[in-house]
Amino acid sequence: YTQANLAIVPRDLAYDFLLFCQRNPKPCPLLEVLDIGDPEPKDLAPGADIRTDIPRYRVYRHGVLTDEVDEITPFWRDDLVSFLLGCSFTFEHPLMDAGIHMRHIDLDVNVPMYITNRPCKPAGVFHGPMVVSMRPIPQPQVVRAVQITSRFPDVHGAPVHLGDPAELGIKSISEPDFGDAVTIDPDEVPVFWACGVTPQAVMMQAKPELAITHAPGYMFISDRRESELAVL
Repeated sequence: YTQANLAIVPRDLAYDFLLFCQRNPKPCPLLEVLDIGDPEPKDLAPGADIRTDIPRYRVYRHGVLTDEVDEITPFWRDDLVSFLLGCSFTFEHPLMDAGIHMRHIDLDVNVPMYITNRPCKPAGVFHGPMVVSMRPIPQPQVVRAVQITSRFPDVHGAPVHLGDPAELGIKSISEPDFGDAVTIDPDEVPVFWACGVTPQAVMMQAKPELAITHAPGYMFISDRRESELAVL
């Protein structure tokens, strides 16, 4: 099923964030925008509650992470607007169906994620760097991985970079900013996809009075089949 990242901001910042997503569709592909104060994602999962149906949340105040909780009902306000963004976990099953192993799944850890030197296009108060996720892919399977993920533009689509992490400003591939480090074998290429954790890096720079996100790796799982997002 299609998985989604979450970003919640107050109403007075919602237009800026919507514009930010539209200007940065690779890291922030919009799947659904909920009505003001409404916690139900009526399109992706009717009957669900965005306040309780994600395993772990992060609460930011003025850009500082203040809470990591299992539900956000105590933090909910009638002026909050929720955004569900595409997640690259969605295209991992098609990759595995093609015989491409996911190292982080094999190791039972979270995918490694890195803050890059690539700036997003700003919108209002929102600005900051793109975050990427990385998966080691055997050299002979890299082209196939690009082809498969290109079919899913609503969940980040094709990679943004192949190979040398230094070109993204990543100083140490063994020290991710989010998630867990994984091994990269000599015959493998590190492949980087834009990541829906980007809003969290942006929140830390924009410093809104309140922002709520999912915790990295703890996704909202919708009712929509991943195959519905394939464009080819």
